[in-house]
Amino acid sequence: MLLPALLFGLLLGTAAPASAHAVLRSSDPADGTVLRTAPRQVTLTFTESVGLLTDSFRIYDPGNRRVRTGPAGHAPGRSDTARVSLPARLATGTYTVAWRVVSADSHPVSGALTFSVGKRTAAPVAPPDPAENRATTALHTIARYLAYLSLALLLGTAAFVAYCRPPATAHLRVPALAGAATLLVSSTALYLLRAPYEEAAAPTTAFSLSALTHTATTRPGVLLLARLALLLLAVAGATLLRTRRLRLPRRATLGTAAVLAVALALTWSASDHASAGIQVPVAIVSSTLHLLAMAAWLGGLAALLWTLRHTPEPAGLPVSVPARFSRLAFVSVTVLVVTGVYQSWRGLGSWQALTDTTYGRTLLAKLAAVTALLLAAACSRTWTARLTRAAIPASASAPARVPEPATGPPLPDLPDRPGLPEAPAGPPPAPAVPLRLLRRSVLLEATAAVLVMALTTLLTSTVPGRAATESARTTAAPAAGIPTASVTVIPFDTGAAGGRGKVQITLDPGRVGTNSVEAVIYGPDGGLAAVPELRVTLTLPAQRVGPLDTKVTDRGGYWSAPAFTLPLPGTWTMKATVRVSELDQVTVSAPVRVTR
Repeated sequence: MLLPALLFGLLLGTAAPASAHAVLRSSDPADGTVLRTAPRQVTLTFTESVGLLTDSFRIYDPGNRRVRTGPAGHAPGRSDTARVSLPARLATGTYTVAWRVVSADSHPVSGALTFSVGKRTAAPVAPPDPAENRATTALHTIARYLAYLSLALLLGTAAFVAYCRPPATAHLRVPALAGAATLLVSSTALYLLRAPYEEAAAPTTAFSLSALTHTATTRPGVLLLARLALLLLAVAGATLLRTRRLRLPRRATLGTAAVLAVALALTWSASDHASAGIQVPVAIVSSTLHLLAMAAWLGGLAALLWTLRHTPEPAGLPVSVPARFSRLAFVSVTVLVVTGVYQSWRGLGSWQALTDTTYGRTLLAKLAAVTALLLAAACSRTWTARLTRAAIPASASAPARVPEPATGPPLPDLPDRPGLPEAPAGPPPAPAVPLRLLRRSVLLEATAAVLVMALTTLLTSTVPGRAATESARTTAAPAAGIPTASVTVIPFDTGAAGGRGKVQITLDPGRVGTNSVEAVIYGPDGGLAAVPELRVTLTLPAQRVGPLDTKVTDRGGYWSAPAFTLPLPGTWTMKATVRVSELDQVTVSAPVRVTR
């Protein structure tokens, strides 16, 4: 079981950088605007409250030199803003603002925008610093995955022991201690990597005093410290009871364990997606119940598998153990379904986001894995029922009925018929117990559970569909006032069913120099649509320049390229290749005017 866990951790650790929940709603100055006078400050407004870093803003002048600014802060009474003061005098030309903040759900988010003073300059702007450090992101993702896995193992084993009451020969103290130790180490790693993860710095900066003290002042850092304190308190209490050979009453033990489990689960739900967005109190309760039910089911599943492996003989495993776990799993699945439906509605916001956003597609993959898990659980439930019936002999369930005459003397004994075997003495033998098949189905469940855990970790690091859709609409909306970007709408038709629509491509600012490219696909019904591939190129036939590939990438609902250079003015030909399926694609074009 450890090998698949490590493989999935490495897979997630080498995945693309995680998206965050906070989305930039607006900026002042607006992206791409030309101002007559230099602004005194830059203000960004997000869809939720954000945390600021020591280097939240990096501003570059037209000569690619960094501008000295004041410390970043919030606008008065607005925790959803980030603001930085600018020098009194700014030279004429185009400035680049690279920013990075931490959203309320603990994930960092970054981006860049431009504004010009007096006029635009064609000189290329300074590229922003790398948005992510791959090593830090990989280690942080692996630590998050191991934390989820170890929490499920620890709480699930405790629930399995408390409710299912397995035999002492199962030695369940081993997986419980392994879960507690892994949770302690992974939570410590998350605390150390918190500052480098936020700052996009190397992992070697994790042990600096400034990084450790900064993390202690943030909400994710405080929750991680609370998690570590709870774990250390639980370990110290268990050690004290064991060394002094004390035993608490069963009710006191169960009550203490329940409070500890809820407190540990809150350190997750109070720092992830549930802590931001709509209906936060309800979302935190739902997320906590979802996490506890997941731990009871999947962690209890690992404990049952461990028990089955350490019970080679059928007679060594009481029938009540798998039967009780079957009931525990049923209750857990019911809670998971109710809370999962609510969290999916809250995260998606619409049916369209289920297929048009990365969050929705990841959720579909998780639902498929959960379906496989439920099928394996149904097999386990079938074998558990057979195991229960096999342990109850027929003679014990109903006493044999002996016919007696209604009146008269007793019937004489009948002579044995020749050729008929004598009936064996004692109760009939019980059917063979399908313990081997139960082991296999539980192992299949455990394999699917590892996949579910991996997808759950990926979901917590992905921007929810509701926020992604809002970001796409904000990006596609034209700016108010004087237009500063070139917006081109090109219809397309692949000739296949459902292969019609239009692609809206925005070049911002639509002038010579560095531009951002953003494309949105609209389907036949006029709503946002997702396509597997989109390529946008530009060609200047008069100067025999091109085609230049913009290299737009899918951002979950829209396509964009943050920096694309147009070297010359003139009438360019924009070509868009849209692939709507494995076999259907079409290339359409339109003229685009690029000015100086």
